[in-house]
Amino acid sequence: MSPASSVAPDLSHLWMPFTANRQFKAHPRLLASAKGMYYTDTDGRRILDGTAGLWCVNAGHGRESIVAALHRQAETLDYASSFNIGHEDSFRAATEIAALMPEGLDRIFLTNSGSESVDTALKMALAYHRARGEGQRTRLIGRERGYHGVGFGGISVGGISPNRKAFSGVLLPGVDHLPHTHDLAHNAFSRGQPAWGGEHFADALESIIALHDASTIAAVIVEPLAGSTGVLLPPKGYLERLRAITEKHGILLIFDEVITGFGRLGAATASEFFGVTPDLITFAKGVCNAAVPAGGVAVRRGIYEAVVDAAEGGIEFFHGYTFSAHPMATAAILSTLELYRDEGLFERARSLSGAFGDAAHALKGAPHVIDIRTLGLVAGIELEPRPGRPGARAAEVFNRCFDQGVLVRYTGDTIALSPPLIIEEAQIAQLFETISAVLHTVD
Repeated sequence: MSPASSVAPDLSHLWMPFTANRQFKAHPRLLASAKGMYYTDTDGRRILDGTAGLWCVNAGHGRESIVAALHRQAETLDYASSFNIGHEDSFRAATEIAALMPEGLDRIFLTNSGSESVDTALKMALAYHRARGEGQRTRLIGRERGYHGVGFGGISVGGISPNRKAFSGVLLPGVDHLPHTHDLAHNAFSRGQPAWGGEHFADALESIIALHDASTIAAVIVEPLAGSTGVLLPPKGYLERLRAITEKHGILLIFDEVITGFGRLGAATASEFFGVTPDLITFAKGVCNAAVPAGGVAVRRGIYEAVVDAAEGGIEFFHGYTFSAHPMATAAILSTLELYRDEGLFERARSLSGAFGDAAHALKGAPHVIDIRTLGLVAGIELEPRPGRPGARAAEVFNRCFDQGVLVRYTGDTIALSPPLIIEEAQIAQLFETISAVLHTVD
């Protein structure tokens, strides 16, 4: 413990990410520790974690086996480069991840975050087409309201306006966007995949292809379930139709599974859950239970072989990070995946999804609620915006829930929930009862 740890910190120096810094520093909410389903704040209050940290602590906080693995690794091998050298656990981690991916996506490139994973996948798509003699395929297709991290590649294919506008002059050229899949008029209060709009939304890809010509398009990237924009679910048939269109035109399909990977929907991946296999899957967050930064890309073997075999010799893919396959990250990955397997946490999430969905949809009719969307252990509760003040009502709900001992997340005017997979039914009840009580107190 630092000698200064008992002294209140100076908040002025840290520029906090995705935070209203002035508001936060005027009324800070500081966490001190975490264990299981709960944080403890600096006032000693327990806070039920309804968001798995930030969609990432899937096995719950402070897992002793992960802590022990990190301790052993720090004592044994604190760092090893992955550039022209390696360490055994990097290969073991890739093997264990590959075993959880859809058949054929068994080449794993390790990164440190979802943002890095997305930029890596986009580069892989471009490298693949160049290796096959189709270097003119440089166009990338994202989706409105999509979130793919904060690298320049990710915000270029992403579709959340505030993330893009300050950087609009230097985003990647040759990017287009599919329409988002949110349609309150047809699909409000959907439980599971909405019934309407699958082919309608997906067929917009054919129009984009007709505009640009398929021979110029490298890849389409979508989140199977869009989380950060407010929990947007894929309508029935939507992902299947995207897969069919991309295959027909020789375009790679990338699933951004940074949120949905490793149990969130009750399966190892959303690809497994929906029965649709893309060409590349980006992952991060739950792969290591957020114990240390880690992420990666699972790649169809044929893509890897095309890039590697096309090189005459030496380096085949000019890309990587100083901390790719960091020993601490691979130790956390191996320990986390063992926990998921030994405790059956993916199956547990699937078994709890019914009770979780029931509790969420019980909020229908609560003040300000205009939509509820649930799938697996994910829920989005959309609130009517205050006139001229979008996001203000949800922000107030977030603050009041925290004061009542429950951590939720808000994005725009949607309350997003994604608890650790170890949540108990009594804690599910506490989570939604607190939200309900708070909704009755806000105007």
